[in-house]
Amino acid sequence: MSTYPNTDETKQLIQKLVSIPSPSGFTDQVIQFVEDYLKQLEVETKRNNKGGLIATIPGTNNNEHRMLTAHVDTLGAMVKEVKNNGRLRLDLIGGFRYNSIEGEYCEIHTSSGKVYTGTILMHQTSVHVYKDAGTAKRNQENMEVRIDAEVNDADEVRELGIEVGDFVTFDPRVQITENGFIKSRHLDDKASVAILLQLIKRIKEEKITLPYTTHFLISNNEEIGYGGNSNIPPETVEYVAVDMGAIGDGQSTDEYTVSICVKDSSGPYHYGLRKHFVSIAEQNNVGYKLDIYPYYGSDASAAIRSGHDLVHGLIGPGIDSSHAFERTHEKALVNTEQLLYYYIQSKMVI
Repeated sequence: MSTYPNTDETKQLIQKLVSIPSPSGFTDQVIQFVEDYLKQLEVETKRNNKGGLIATIPGTNNNEHRMLTAHVDTLGAMVKEVKNNGRLRLDLIGGFRYNSIEGEYCEIHTSSGKVYTGTILMHQTSVHVYKDAGTAKRNQENMEVRIDAEVNDADEVRELGIEVGDFVTFDPRVQITENGFIKSRHLDDKASVAILLQLIKRIKEEKITLPYTTHFLISNNEEIGYGGNSNIPPETVEYVAVDMGAIGDGQSTDEYTVSICVKDSSGPYHYGLRKHFVSIAEQNNVGYKLDIYPYYGSDASAAIRSGHDLVHGLIGPGIDSSHAFERTHEKALVNTEQLLYYYIQSKMVI
């Protein structure tokens, strides 16, 4: 039996997950990876019509259920226009800014399955040519993809099979440092997906009998607002989104603890469940921070908005520079894993 939490194993799993391209709308490959992982653990799974994955572990009480969710979909883009200069104009998938992807290596995924590499650049990149290289707006009009192919016009690009609507994915640039940091795009929310997979593995390895039947939803449309607002069994009482904690000015969240969200742009999360998380953390020496995320929404808030009668919560590892150059630390992974481990074995708050 492995020692838990196995942070090396969690970090390796994160590295595998972030390396699989999966912007919202293009998640089949990563869902298949998760499904195969859970099949090895002999966990019952099913796919919903949206393309997400639901794993279920029966509990002693089958009349009241819990659901935990994390999402595998990430930020990305689509080809908006094949330009006359042989480059591509983008349309963004998810809430981020063009400046966060300037200079990024990318891949263009054609409908035939062929993949081309490229670089996302300002049209006015060369300081030797463009006087406004540093001051021009980083927006859809000025940003473009330089394709790694001999193309000079739109016709030559289309001969490659590249067309409007093709997905464009970003190089995650994942690095794991010797002192415990994980740097990568798409830690939102693949760090938490890895945590849930590790949690399920521990349940199976330790032959834990859960007090309530518990569902694990690996959603695939969270970045566009509706990953976890359906396929919630009617028996579900508690619904917890496991997502990232946002770091910045005025925030208490850091890269070393589990962040317990008390409120985001949707409003307050369930007060009783929040206090329950805090009580569990303090009883088990789990490092945590309480926080408010002003420009944030989760699959839990999407479920509430869609009319489900739930006790809803949001927790996750603190992640710096969200939706851009993300970083967290293995301590945050451990604290999040531990809080969830004790939570799924606890009594419900109502």
